[in-house]
Amino acid sequence: MADITPIIPAGRQVVEKYGNGRFTISGEVWDGSVVILPEVTFAWDVSAPEQISYESFRELIAKEVPVDILLLGCGPRMTLVPSDLRKALRARGMVVEPMDTGAACRTFNILLAEERRVAAALIAVD
Repeated sequence: MADITPIIPAGRQVVEKYGNGRFTISGEVWDGSVVILPEVTFAWDVSAPEQISYESFRELIAKEVPVDILLLGCGPRMTLVPSDLRKALRARGMVVEPMDTGAACRTFNILLAEERRVAAALIAVD
């Protein structure tokens, strides 16, 4: 697993490691895909890009946490986000940035350190 720990303000979720089908986030190991907000992480029932839909973000939306940037870790490779999904999330104030999961983990940590309103939906990678 790659260690990508930056300096983050206390009480914030930080991606410390990813790989082998899991994540280590602020010292807690999560098996499978996750959604991370600055102060909370939860399991995400998505294991492949083709499973991503507006409905797959219902728990994130229900949390009503202000998110300006939604990093979408698509697995080992970046895939495009369907325009209807991009528009629906944009209507909720979220700009979706798809990338591979590793890049999304690193970018989340950087934006979190900058105290940006960011979330990451990450598909687990081996």
